[in-house]
Amino acid sequence: MSNYQNQAITLAITGASGAPYALKLLQELTKHYEKVYLMLSGAARVVLATECEIKVNKSPSVIEQQLCEQLSIEASKIVAFSNDNWMSPVASGSSAPKQMIVCPCSTGTLSAIANGASDNLIERAADVVMKERGQLILVPRETPFNTIHLENMTRLSRMGVTIMSASPGFYNAPKTIEDLVDFMVARILDHLNIEHNLGHRWGYSGN
Repeated sequence: MSNYQNQAITLAITGASGAPYALKLLQELTKHYEKVYLMLSGAARVVLATECEIKVNKSPSVIEQQLCEQLSIEASKIVAFSNDNWMSPVASGSSAPKQMIVCPCSTGTLSAIANGASDNLIERAADVVMKERGQLILVPRETPFNTIHLENMTRLSRMGVTIMSASPGFYNAPKTIEDLVDFMVARILDHLNIEHNLGHRWGYSGN
């Protein structure tokens, strides 16, 4: 794996509920990677505005600026791409990072990935990670799941994709919404083998 691929990770945000998870995850990823390649679906911008009161522009350069300012992230850490930018690094196995997360992942995006649609850059980037035998983590936030959703998840799981439903645990005795968000982000970071201090683990007091 090239240094270029090692230093970057891909994060896609789609239109499922759960924008706070995505924003906290973005903050954490920028602490551990040189670059976070970022893609937002159109529906994701609607959800960000609804759930977090963050109105994100369609322009990738403006997205970078807005999110860096809102989340106090170093400007050089985020590289955003429009969902039709087929010349971006994430569109090719020769340059795409070996790790990608879709958080939150809509069931529509999950279905498209499961069936190899690759109709937009998010779907293509996920397809690239799978074909290159990289690490793909999908974080669906839907309830209840119907049989189609479950069959798509099973299909992807059999291909080595990690399906991590946005279902925070309560054994840490969360006091705030932020505690619940941290729990899920911590679990994602665990699967990326990233050290963090977002709450203690089961069986440990954290002292």
